[in-house]
Amino acid sequence: MASSILCCFLLFITVQSAGGFMHYTTDRCEFTSPDLKDIEYINSYYYNKLEYARFDSRVGKYVGYTEFGVKNAERWNNDPSLLAARKAQKETYCQHNIGIWYQNALSKSVEPTVRLYSRAPPAGSHPAMLVCRVYNFYPKQIKVSWLRDGREVTSDVTTTDEMQNGDWYYQVHSTLEYTPRSGEKISCRVEHASLKEPLITDWSPSMPESEKNKLAIGASGLILGLILSLAGFIYYKRKARGRILVPTN
Repeated sequence: MASSILCCFLLFITVQSAGGFMHYTTDRCEFTSPDLKDIEYINSYYYNKLEYARFDSRVGKYVGYTEFGVKNAERWNNDPSLLAARKAQKETYCQHNIGIWYQNALSKSVEPTVRLYSRAPPAGSHPAMLVCRVYNFYPKQIKVSWLRDGREVTSDVTTTDEMQNGDWYYQVHSTLEYTPRSGEKISCRVEHASLKEPLITDWSPSMPESEKNKLAIGASGLILGLILSLAGFIYYKRKARGRILVPTN
């Protein structure tokens, strides 16, 4: 699996408001690894949702975006102790917290769950469509592809972006529109950091999902009917044994 970049953010917000006007600052850490060289510390200043100045560790000084921000940035840049304190935040604030994140969360991984099923295709040139649903995996980066008789399929494939579940896990859906061929083998291949080797799930075209559901419902109805019939027969036999025959003249 091709290596991918993990980019996360640490964010701290300070808000002050009075008379309907709002001023706030944010401290943000952008990083691709816990190494200091891969960390960027950004301290931004906002007034009524407009960023007017920021300190960026890659630039090494304050930059203003409005007239008010330019004046303040110039004043702050002339304060060596303030600049030194901001530059130190990259290590003391960002690297410290990022190290905790990597130790407790970001270095962990959860294997994906894969479900492969058929769906009626939209009106088009292909009579069949398969869906490969991959879910409950972490981290976010993942690769989903289709194989047809062992060869990767690159056309008529649509894959969504990774979507958050809201619980640290992610999911992704990939669809393949195709024309079935006798004896072929279609598979969904998943590559993820939690897997030592690609996870390949084969499609069994023996019966569409809708037909399986219909068969299951029909079988359940048949079993229920047999149970009711047996119960009725037993009840009838018991009633018949309890009857008293009275001879007639």
